[in-house]
Amino acid sequence: MTTATRRRPPGAGIWGTSQSRFAYTLVLPVVLLLAGLVAYPFLYAIYVAFTDRVVGNDGQWIGLANFRYLAQSPAFSAAVWNTIVLVVASDALKLLIGLGLALLVNRRFRFQGLFRSLLMLPWAMPAFVAFLTWRVLYQPIGGGINLLLTDSGIYPEIVDWLGQRSTAMPAVIAASVWRGFPFWFVSILAALQTIPVELYEAARVDGASAWQRFWAVTFPSIRPVVIITAVLSSIWTANSFENVWLLTQGGPSDATIVFPVLAYFGMQTQRLGEAAAVSVAMLPVLAILVFTGTHMMQRGEDE
Repeated sequence: MTTATRRRPPGAGIWGTSQSRFAYTLVLPVVLLLAGLVAYPFLYAIYVAFTDRVVGNDGQWIGLANFRYLAQSPAFSAAVWNTIVLVVASDALKLLIGLGLALLVNRRFRFQGLFRSLLMLPWAMPAFVAFLTWRVLYQPIGGGINLLLTDSGIYPEIVDWLGQRSTAMPAVIAASVWRGFPFWFVSILAALQTIPVELYEAARVDGASAWQRFWAVTFPSIRPVVIITAVLSSIWTANSFENVWLLTQGGPSDATIVFPVLAYFGMQTQRLGEAAAVSVAMLPVLAILVFTGTHMMQRGEDE
């Protein structure tokens, strides 16, 4: 009899002790729930992407035909480019605004709590309400932005912000930034409040300027939070539907069409296989985002 066999607790079997079996029993419902609500729909969507399924017909296996069709579709090419532009521009602006406001609010001043609460309002507001409000503001006739520009004399001409290609995507980006910057703000603020004051005092003693203190103390301390926030925000922005649909519905002339809207168009035409193929085509992009963020965090920990 080996030492491992002699030391095995009474009642231990392939599943371990009775306590281990009890723990597995508690976890099993969660595992089954995740498998039913996440794993099964995910794998089934991948399967549908390789079929010609339509509403009312299970369809047949057609291999990569849906993906070849998408590769030749101008709408798909536009969706790829627009999604990249939306994610990169939105997250860059969210980072700048969120970081600047977090650095400002991290200092003590009067009505600090009220100011923090007001900054969180865009995130707390339902997305449906937020983007419909922005759509009203962008209206060419009677819209708040045009009224402000014309009445103040800044720009006397009326601009159709959502109706022309040159301004549609910037308008969507501006609304998305307003809606999403509070997430960056609160994440970075939480990271700033964990930095020991002694580090700043030591940097001041060494004669470091405010800019040098930021790069030597502040940024290295908040870097992991910035990375994970960037990954989450990029995934949410790439998968966001209501911001584009409620403002432009992908127009004009596919100027703002993104992956979720293109997939929705496939659902509207009842071509479920093509719609699923659009969603599956997003997986490599999202996987790259997650891998890059994880690698950067790991490299930061190793340093």
